[in-house]
Amino acid sequence: MSGAAILGGAADIGLMLLTVAIVLTVVRIIRGPTLADRILALDLITTLGIGFVAVVAIKTGFALYIDIAIAIGLVGFLATIALARYLLHRGEPVETDDAGAARDRRGAE
Repeated sequence: MSGAAILGGAADIGLMLLTVAIVLTVVRIIRGPTLADRILALDLITTLGIGFVAVVAIKTGFALYIDIAIAIGLVGFLATIALARYLLHRGEPVETDDAGAARDRRGAE
């Protein structure tokens, strides 16, 4: 058995396991029970998507997929930060003082 055959088989098994993990994560998004659970599951889907793209890059030998994985990671990070900030403030706009520092609407600084 050659190294290429072993690598191809490992990549196939990896893609299968990542697909199962993505399906289970989608179930977690649907079932909830809280918004924080859903945000965490969306972040996990981003991570699993990066892994999926990386395994496809290894399987095909096409290195441009790594750049795609980096872009997915950056977008996923920004989305997670935005959703966490929304969860923190529940849609209330964040006020800033004259220096540009964020101030809580309830008066606490």
